[in-house]
Amino acid sequence: MQRRTLLKGAAVGGVAALGAGFWALPGGPAPTAVELAAAQRLLAELAGRPLVSLQGWSPSEVFNHCAQSIEYSLDGFPQLKPAWFRHSLGPAAFALFSARGGMRHPLTEAIPGAAPLAEPASQAAALQRLQAAFERFAAHTGALQPHFAYGALSHAEYAQAHVLHLYDHLRLIRPA
Repeated sequence: MQRRTLLKGAAVGGVAALGAGFWALPGGPAPTAVELAAAQRLLAELAGRPLVSLQGWSPSEVFNHCAQSIEYSLDGFPQLKPAWFRHSLGPAAFALFSARGGMRHPLTEAIPGAAPLAEPASQAAALQRLQAAFERFAAHTGALQPHFAYGALSHAEYAQAHVLHLYDHLRLIRPA
């Protein structure tokens, strides 16, 4: 009984903190529409351009990280947060990001259990990997794997999550 009360209190407190964070998200426009095709066009515009990161990961590491997220949505994430998180705080966070049309998360935090972001090492190859992952996701009609934090998402919800995730990372990427 005490454990259940503690878990409920933690969930309520977490949702309240997420709610407060919701209003702290920037209200500015996304770099383009929050849809797969728009994100794919944006990535095509980056191809062949030298890019730099303002801080944190290099552009190739960012592209590999975003590609991993998309690939894992199709193939399965290496590690999942606990079920109670994927059924409470995770979906609440996604609902806030979705409603706000913007995501903010730690931009150098790897996906739990993910492979290192070193391959492919070149910016061009990492961008191609990300473009291929978006194409594969867009064409996918089967079941999707649960997100490591948000839990079960529909194809449309995952598409939005992937695009918002990419846009959050791209705010630190600039032309060289």
